[in-house]
Amino acid sequence: MSQKKKARVYSREFKWRAVERMLAGEGVSRLARELKVRRKLLYEWKDAYQCGGVEALRTRGRPRQGDRLRRAPEAKTERGALLQARQRIAALEQRVGQQQLEIDFFAEALRRVEAVRAERSGRKEPRSMRSSENKPRKAD
Repeated sequence: MSQKKKARVYSREFKWRAVERMLAGEGVSRLARELKVRRKLLYEWKDAYQCGGVEALRTRGRPRQGDRLRRAPEAKTERGALLQARQRIAALEQRVGQQQLEIDFFAEALRRVEAVRAERSGRKEPRSMRSSENKPRKAD
C-alpha cells in the first residue's frame, strides 16, 4: 500500500526569506528546486507578501475568526495594491452575477404567477396588459 505524504509546513520566516530572494532577482525555478517547493507556491507567497506584508504570510491552519472578518491589510507596494483591486473587482463581479441570477429567478416566478392569476380569472393576458387597453384615450 502507498504511504500518504505529510504536508510540509513552512514557517512565516521561511516564506519571507524566499520572497525576499525572489524580489532580489533570484531565479524562481532555481529557488524552487533549492527549497524543494513548487514555483506556484513561491508566487502565492510573493503575492501575499506584496498585498499585506509579512503578516499576510500565514502559517498552517485556518485563519482565526477575527482574521477572516478583518479588512484586508493595506498594500505595501503598487503591485500589491493592484492585486487587491483585482481581487475586490472579482468579488464584486461574483456578487453582481449572483444578484442577476436572483433577479432572473424572481422575474420568471412573477411572470408565472401573473399567468396563473390571469388563467384563473378567465383572462388571456396578464392584468397589467389588459388595464392599459381599457383606459379611455385622450383626444389630441
